[in-house]
Amino acid sequence: MRCRRSPIEAEVVEYKVGAGLEDGTELFSDVVTKGWIVTDRLVKITKDNGAVVCPYITHKRGRTFIEDGDYIIIDDDGTKHVCGADKIFNRYTKV
Repeated sequence: MRCRRSPIEAEVVEYKVGAGLEDGTELFSDVVTKGWIVTDRLVKITKDNGAVVCPYITHKRGRTFIEDGDYIIIDDDGTKHVCGADKIFNRYTKV
C-alpha cells in the first residue's frame, strides 16, 4: 500500500545553540561509548566546566541527537522531530 503524508502545519526552526530547542544534552564521551550512531556531524557544546555535551530531542522512539545544519520541527501538539537540511524542504513547504 502506498500512502501520502497528511498535510499538517508545523513550526520549522533551524537549530541554533542556545535557542532552547533541545530537550536535553548528553556527554559526548557517553554518546561515543554507549551509542550506535555516527558522531562526526553531531553538534558539540563545550560547557564552562570543560565538559563537551551533545543536544538531543526526545520522542516516542527515544532520543535523536542534533547534527550540524539540522532543523527542529515542532508539531501543533508539541511533538518535536529532527530533520536534516538535505530533506527538510522536500518534506515541508514554506507557508
